[in-house]
Amino acid sequence: MPLEQVLVLLVAAAGAGWIDAVVGGGGLLQLPALLMTGIPTVEAMATNKLSSVFGTTSAAVAYARSTKVDRQVALPGAGLAVLSAGLGAWAAAAVSTEVLRPAVMVVLLGVAAFVTLRPGLGAVPEPHLRTDRRVFAAVAVAGVGIAFYDGIMGPGTGTFLIIAFTTILGLDFVSASASAKIINVGTNLGALAVFAAQGHVQWALGLGMAVCNVAGAQFGARTALKRGTAFVRIVLLCVVVAMVVRLGWQQFG
Repeated sequence: MPLEQVLVLLVAAAGAGWIDAVVGGGGLLQLPALLMTGIPTVEAMATNKLSSVFGTTSAAVAYARSTKVDRQVALPGAGLAVLSAGLGAWAAAAVSTEVLRPAVMVVLLGVAAFVTLRPGLGAVPEPHLRTDRRVFAAVAVAGVGIAFYDGIMGPGTGTFLIIAFTTILGLDFVSASASAKIINVGTNLGALAVFAAQGHVQWALGLGMAVCNVAGAQFGARTALKRGTAFVRIVLLCVVVAMVVRLGWQQFG
């Protein structure tokens, strides 16, 4: 692979790490950059997971050291996420992204409208929303539904997790992002295990990108913790709009 392409991938990995650490959605940068090199789609997805698992783990550790993580949801959710994302990755070859993409676009547009119309969402914690039933629902939605989606397709997983935690449990955006990172580690590990077993991972390239992804993730986590929920909300909306544009371009461009 030419040196210029490698440098582009390293820069993309750093940017993806920053975005992932703040609100998720780093695949917007990293996956297209991998595909532009001409490697097969499944190898791009697998190598993206290898890089991302290091960055997401790094961000999860940074958040855990500085803010409250909802362990009652994050830990069982992450365990389920390993299995669910693995199943999603295994099923990825059998499901057409042409079918999934319009549905994801509709969901993302709904997310953008929901966050815009509810300016108070995620601004402050709402502990009165938390019940045992809602905790169970949050674990199921994050560890099963969203995790399976991450294995089978992926764009916006971290964003969906944050929205799930703010709406179901009443967490603020920073705490939701912190808990989402732990679930996201599980989804990345599950999908990566399947892709690795199938022989699709480009290890040298992925590990090189992982170094830059970790650097970006550390910076992103510190930025989110320093700037607070208002900043995370703005980045969230920007990432959602960018994902809708990207998916729309792929669908209709």
